[in-house]
Amino acid sequence: MYRTHTCGELRIEHLNKEVTLSGWVQKVRNLGGMTFIDLRDRYGITQLVFNEETHKSLCDQANVLGREFVIQVKGNVAERSNKNAKINTGDVEILVEELNVLNSSELPPFTIEDDTDGGDELRMKYRYLDLRRAPVRDNLVLRHQMGFEIRNFLNKEQFIETETPVLIKSTPEGARDFIVPSRMNEGQFYALPQSPQVFKQLLMVGGFDRYFQIVKCFRDEDLRADRQPEFTQIDCEMSYVEQEDILNTFEGMTKHLFKKVKDIDLNIDFPRLTYADAMKYYGSDKPDTRFGMKFVDITSDVKDSEFKLFNEAEYVGGICADACAGYTRKQLDKLTDFVKKPQIGAGGLIYIKYNTDGTIKSSIDKFYKADELVELGKKFNAKSGDLVLILAGGEDKTLSALGELRLEMGERLGLRDNNTFSPLWVVDFPLLEWDEKSERFHAMHHPFTSPKAEDFHLLETKPGEVRANAYDLVINGVEIGGGSIRIFNDELQQRMFKLLGFTEEEAENQFGFLMNAFKYGAPPHGGVAFGFDRLVALFAGIESIRDVIAFPKNNSGRDVMIDSPSPVSKDQLEELKINLIEE
Repeated sequence: MYRTHTCGELRIEHLNKEVTLSGWVQKVRNLGGMTFIDLRDRYGITQLVFNEETHKSLCDQANVLGREFVIQVKGNVAERSNKNAKINTGDVEILVEELNVLNSSELPPFTIEDDTDGGDELRMKYRYLDLRRAPVRDNLVLRHQMGFEIRNFLNKEQFIETETPVLIKSTPEGARDFIVPSRMNEGQFYALPQSPQVFKQLLMVGGFDRYFQIVKCFRDEDLRADRQPEFTQIDCEMSYVEQEDILNTFEGMTKHLFKKVKDIDLNIDFPRLTYADAMKYYGSDKPDTRFGMKFVDITSDVKDSEFKLFNEAEYVGGICADACAGYTRKQLDKLTDFVKKPQIGAGGLIYIKYNTDGTIKSSIDKFYKADELVELGKKFNAKSGDLVLILAGGEDKTLSALGELRLEMGERLGLRDNNTFSPLWVVDFPLLEWDEKSERFHAMHHPFTSPKAEDFHLLETKPGEVRANAYDLVINGVEIGGGSIRIFNDELQQRMFKLLGFTEEEAENQFGFLMNAFKYGAPPHGGVAFGFDRLVALFAGIESIRDVIAFPKNNSGRDVMIDSPSPVSKDQLEELKINLIEE
């Protein structure tokens, strides 16, 4: 054994014990007659002491060590005179009697410390070095703990972990597929799964009434902080259940994780919010409910206004920020610039300040008298000292912009605390969404989502008004997971395919195997898929899922460490019968 203990293990009770440690050199401090080295491994840091008076040759050896050298030391545990409360081993140090250099190291391209000087791209290029840093390691340990507790919970709930294929059939709905050529089937291709959707439904047909899998999924889509081309889902399906059964089961799993991993008791029933109300009050189907500031619709109240913008707008609404009437003109100008950003797209910002001295100051003073502004304030329940912010324009665009403004104000006012958690279920999503480009309806979730039974009669006459038996779990404005009750009836599934513009031949070609399975007694079933990476990031209190993945891709979908994707040889292409066309 290269070590008797780890670098995070030794405590005051180990005094005078002879130990052997191995690890990386974090830092060397030469103080004349004494040299101190911080030795690091996955478990922590231990201080080593080299004394020139008693072991000059050892001290000389220590003084030439560089950062990230791999060494082994033997020595005795002693009490530190200058204790370090910041590390777990801060009460002790090792008086070194023997030093062995196991491997040398070049100077690393960035400092391997909690606060590093390495930028994102540099750290991703040398990810194997970045993994040595405590924050990255802690995120991956957290990921491991959460995966372990998820399996514990689902196992006790009688779920069976079942693997599904990675090389599957390409389907036309959803994001772009990653395509894999087949050498043995010339001119034909596999796709990497965007999710195990059809397979988990087939498992229900096969009698596995409770399935789960922590599974890799792949989507060829534009990336952002919470997206990677390959990501991990907690994928689950249940038979003989209705929507509430699924919500209650996975609400239980979420509470279990918070208790076991973060020691937080979520002693609440997660609220249910309809999609319609989420959009009406928050402008988002993933609202952050850690704070208030719900939207107030004043469209009808200002319709006959002399203010042309209000009078002609499809939607006029706003939010009330508590105790913000002291906002300066400069701060308000910054807010106006914020909502005018191209990605937000508002034309401008109207404000009404209800000052603590009883006066009112507004950007629409010349159109509204003071008593009229008082009446408007009542719509927002505005108090003395509050600030009302209003946007106007097309309904969908304005609701979206107002949602961004609300989040910005929540951030500025410190209301989006990462240590506070506000979960809810968003339910009753639209079944379909209209695509202007293709001039047809698309499934908002996927083609196998069941409409609500009470809306069946609208499928052919008013398809845009049909609600889905679909639901999302949202925590702190992050969509953690979503799912639906599935269509398990062949006739209803055929109606759905027709609505989505599939011909009978296309439906048979793409999903004939599933439709055939439904003919043999498919049970009622439904499921949910949690974004495992997003869930870990939420628990870690960070925004980017890259920081909870061992080897992530950058914003261009590249692994800069191994330089992938990369060209393949001409021989490989010829074997696959593939020609590359140069633009």
